[in-house]
Amino acid sequence: MGKIKENIDLDQIGEFGLIRLLTENIKLKNKSSLLGVGDDAAILDMKGKKTVVTTDLLTEGIHFNLVYTPLRHLGYKAVIVNLSDIYAMNAVPTQILISLALSSKFSTEMVQELYEGIQLACSMYHVDLVGGDTSSSMTGLNISITAIGAASDDKLVYRSGAGSNEFICVTGDLGAAYMGLQILEREKHIYDKNSTSQPDLSGYEYVLERQLKPEVRASIITALDKNDIKPTSMIDISDGLTSDLLHLCDASETGCKIFADKIPIAAETRKAAEEMNLEPVTISINGGEDYELLFTSTVNNFDKLTSIPGISIIGHMTNKEEGKHLVMPDGNYLEIQSMGWNSLRGKR
Repeated sequence: MGKIKENIDLDQIGEFGLIRLLTENIKLKNKSSLLGVGDDAAILDMKGKKTVVTTDLLTEGIHFNLVYTPLRHLGYKAVIVNLSDIYAMNAVPTQILISLALSSKFSTEMVQELYEGIQLACSMYHVDLVGGDTSSSMTGLNISITAIGAASDDKLVYRSGAGSNEFICVTGDLGAAYMGLQILEREKHIYDKNSTSQPDLSGYEYVLERQLKPEVRASIITALDKNDIKPTSMIDISDGLTSDLLHLCDASETGCKIFADKIPIAAETRKAAEEMNLEPVTISINGGEDYELLFTSTVNNFDKLTSIPGISIIGHMTNKEEGKHLVMPDGNYLEIQSMGWNSLRGKR
């Protein structure tokens, strides 16, 4: 990406000047990317594979707060949000398109910072940026990213394939992103009351990174394939474990039973939750923005699943008539309800 020597207003450089500045050094990496930025449309060639397409919109004030979100991190996260959906289909992401709506408070330097994060994510996950659009905005920053991926027909996994008695599995650990957000909001609240105070973020590095710069579990998709495991259903955990598990159950017409003491929670997440008088299990199942994978698998894969680092078996699917339950350590059953993130309810 080209660098500018001074901070220039967007109205000085213009839309096409900005596009040229942000994309002039982009080099395509995937053979399926025949033509990228520079024409009326990108040209892709998937050579017989199924094409998977997803899009996400991130809106300032709803999905992110620039008071505590560095633009490089935001650009990186915006890409990850979309790639996670592609991996959740058991596909490989190959290209993205980006549309930005920018208010007058943004300069070329600020947009470059955003794109540095975007291009870092593309580099890390071997994805090509092949197009997009820019526009002005009256309400801050809006980022819309469309991600494209590919998979052979026999590899694709849907939400609707789970069956009764199959294992429910998650990758990584849950709740850290939510606690990172709580820490950031707490420090912002303190700053709003006293602008001379400095945020104390020491000891919270893990949860902050999970909120500001999440990663996707591409390595788990590779490991499952190497072990000849094709999940029967899968979704990424973006809205919270409870919400996304209910999506699997509804699509597959099953019930479920998960165990509170089997849910993976990092020590840093527990510590932060307890400091803020929050129940770790509650935030881990309802928090959202983990971008871990939630999937089901047949019981004959038990040995293979337990041999792959980063996978936890947290329960099993049941018949639809048995309902959807969280089993507490004392044996009590709690009905699972959707308590995760809903963008139409308001701010995070």
